[in-house]
Amino acid sequence: MKLGVMMALFGQQSLEDALEYVVNSGLDAIELGVGNYPGSPHVPVDKLLGSQVQLNNYKAQIRDKGIDISALSCHGNPLHPDSKFAKTNHETHRKAVKLAKKLGVDVVINFSGCPGDSDKAKYPNWVTCAWPPDYEKIVEWQWTKKVIPYWKKEAKFAKDNGIKLAFEMHPGFVVYNTETMLRLRDACGDNIGANFDPSHLFWQGMDPIISLRELGKADAIFHVHAKDCQVDAGNAAKNGVLDYKPYGDEFNRSWIFRTIGYGHGREFWCDFVSTLRMIGYDGVLSIEHEDSLMSMNEGFQRAVSFLKEILLYESVGEMWWA
Repeated sequence: MKLGVMMALFGQQSLEDALEYVVNSGLDAIELGVGNYPGSPHVPVDKLLGSQVQLNNYKAQIRDKGIDISALSCHGNPLHPDSKFAKTNHETHRKAVKLAKKLGVDVVINFSGCPGDSDKAKYPNWVTCAWPPDYEKIVEWQWTKKVIPYWKKEAKFAKDNGIKLAFEMHPGFVVYNTETMLRLRDACGDNIGANFDPSHLFWQGMDPIISLRELGKADAIFHVHAKDCQVDAGNAAKNGVLDYKPYGDEFNRSWIFRTIGYGHGREFWCDFVSTLRMIGYDGVLSIEHEDSLMSMNEGFQRAVSFLKEILLYESVGEMWWA
C-alpha cells in the first residue's frame, strides 16, 4: 500500500514546488484535482488534452520525481437542477475521463450528485427522512428519472475509455452510505465503486470498518482518502449530528474534520489499514487535509508521520507472516 495526498491542499503552490514538497515528505503518489469543486490549480486540462507535446512534458515532470498519479478528482454535481451548473460539471467530468486515459490513470473520483425535487427545482434536495410521504416520492423520482439514467450513460463512457468511477460517499449527495453506493453500482455497472473516505461516515454514526468489509465483498473499493473526523459529544447530544453551521465554528459544531489520529486513534487506523489489506486493496491512501484547527503543514506532516508508522508496522507484519 502506498501513501499519497490530494494535491488541492497545495493549490497556492506551483506544481514544481508542490511535487518537491511531496517528495521530500516521503510520499509515493498524488491525487490531482481537475475541476469542479476542488478546482484544477496544477492541471491545465484543456492544454493537456489538446497537445501531445504538453501532455508528454507534464507526464515527464511528475515521472521524474518518482511519483505516481493515484487518481484524477472532479468532485462536482452534474445532476444539479441548475442546467448551466450541471452542464459545466458534466463537461469537466468527461474531460477528466479523457485525460485520465491519456495519463495512464485508471480512476476518476467524483460525487454522485444530487438533483432537485422536480424539473422546476432551483437547488439540490437531499432527503434525510421518510415522512411525510413527499420525501419518499422525491427520492424515487431522483433515482428513476435522474440518477440512474445519467450514471448508466457515464459508466459506459468511462468503461469505453478503460476508466473506473470512484464516488465519495458524501452527505448532501444521493450516494452517502454503503447502501446507496451499492445501489448505484448495481444499477449502473461494476466500473462504479467507492472513493472510500471514512471521515464522512463517522459523523453519520456508521462504522467504516463494517462498510469497508461490505463494499470489499463487492470489489467496490477503487481509491481511499485518509481523513479523520471528531464528534463533539456534548454538542451532538444537544443538537444531533445534522449540522449546517460553518466549519470554522468549531466550538459550537457537532462535529469537525480532523487530521489523522485526532478524531480516532491508532487502534482504529491500524484496523482500517488491516481491513483494506484483507479485502485486497493495495492502492493508495490519499491524505486529504481539512482540519481547521491545524495549519496545512502541521496537519499534513502529522498525518504523514502517523500513517507511515502504521503502514511500516503492517508491512513488517506481512513479511513476518509470509
